[in-house]
Amino acid sequence: MAALLEVSHIAPYRCDTQDLWDISLVLALRERVAVLGSNDAGKSSFLAAITGALTPARGEIRFNGHSLVGKRPHEVTGLGIALVPEGRRVYKDMSVKENMEMGAFPKSARGRLKEALEHVIQLFPILGQRKNQPAGTLSGGEQQMLAIGRALMGRPTLLLVDELSLGLAPLITKSIYRTLSQLGSDITLLLVEQNVEQALSFSQRAYILESGRMTRSGRSLDLMQDADIRRAYLGM
Repeated sequence: MAALLEVSHIAPYRCDTQDLWDISLVLALRERVAVLGSNDAGKSSFLAAITGALTPARGEIRFNGHSLVGKRPHEVTGLGIALVPEGRRVYKDMSVKENMEMGAFPKSARGRLKEALEHVIQLFPILGQRKNQPAGTLSGGEQQMLAIGRALMGRPTLLLVDELSLGLAPLITKSIYRTLSQLGSDITLLLVEQNVEQALSFSQRAYILESGRMTRSGRSLDLMQDADIRRAYLGM
């Protein structure tokens, strides 16, 4: 299967601090892949390097045949990559509908805004019910749905999700994962997550990131059964 995203031996810095060492990852079209690790493992820095918020000091990142190194975040978005950021980061004083419309930034998405809006509301009906409310009045789970919906408004090929379960009740987290599983074959998913059990259940393959280095990778089902993973991350 052809690679959609290829990350090869990157080592980005945040200010003068090196967060990641020699990181590589391959993601095929229509795959669901998780990057797992504890807090401060470097997961968010990894996504920042892909989206252009951090520039690797060395290494290469290619998406759909295009090099991403040196591209600015809006250029990366225009190529078909959307980020659901850690902590949701919705525009709290704007309405739910206005937040979603902000996601239709890429030129390719602007002409199909109404269709995209209907699709997002079909996935998350509560957003349609709340569309005229300020986003800041939504619950944490509803704000996470809004952040995902906003990203989907850009009609991305690759959806990056940073810490989906952070601060959410388990039932809400499971509900959102079920919705993501309904996205179908049009969107490839790269999920960065501390909730190892949930992420392994959802993904097809996974990488383990520890102290800025990729230490393990494999099929999610295999990693779920690995004794070291179960002991270190699942408390079993």
